[in-house]
Amino acid sequence: MNTNTSPLTQKLSAFVALAEAELAVLEQLHQRRRTFEAGRDLVHQGQSEQAAYILAAGWVVSYKIQPDGSRQIVDFQIPGDFLGLRSVLLHTSDHGIEPIVEIEAAEVLVSDLLQAFAETPRLATAILWAVSRDEAMVVEHLVGLGRRDADARMAHFLLELGVRLSLVGMGSKKGYACPLTQYHLADALGLSAIHVNRVLRKLREDELVTFRDGFVTFNNYEGLVKLADFDPAYLDQKRPLLA
Repeated sequence: MNTNTSPLTQKLSAFVALAEAELAVLEQLHQRRRTFEAGRDLVHQGQSEQAAYILAAGWVVSYKIQPDGSRQIVDFQIPGDFLGLRSVLLHTSDHGIEPIVEIEAAEVLVSDLLQAFAETPRLATAILWAVSRDEAMVVEHLVGLGRRDADARMAHFLLELGVRLSLVGMGSKKGYACPLTQYHLADALGLSAIHVNRVLRKLREDELVTFRDGFVTFNNYEGLVKLADFDPAYLDQKRPLLA
């Protein structure tokens, strides 16, 4: 993979016009690339002394295990996202990370990350932007769980994924490939699998969006935006924000 066109480079370029020195540091951070199979945790909840990862290909799910053994999905990560970055800086992982499909990820040691921050402050600022953007998404998800009905919650989630994927060249207002199952959606959105099925059927019958055979197709993008009251400003993707 050419780091100049890697998902992380495309994502950070929404914030800062990356110079050669910063691209060279990103290349170094991508050196230790590995493949991980689906279904085996990349990071375990409570794990310490771990590395962070840059997701280069594939999708992963972040989740927490409750005392009774049940699992709650926190979020999904797509190419260009950091995995376990907060846990590295806090020394202990407060959540687990599991590949949904086979993924490719670059292992990043905390020492490498701190050196990169020291050498390229603009790159460090861009990564801070990416982390702050992730936090804004978590806030938006909490609002969705507490204040949106099931139809609007699903519509907002699918639209958000589309905007996130468009930033790394994997989505558009027409649609995107999506490996998530209805069980993933149910867990993430606080719905039952049966309710998810009903909501997706209703959105399809209303000719707003179709999720079938691993692909989300926006049949009426503006209509879906209106249903969800979707304002992508919190995703902060006007580029570049820092010259």
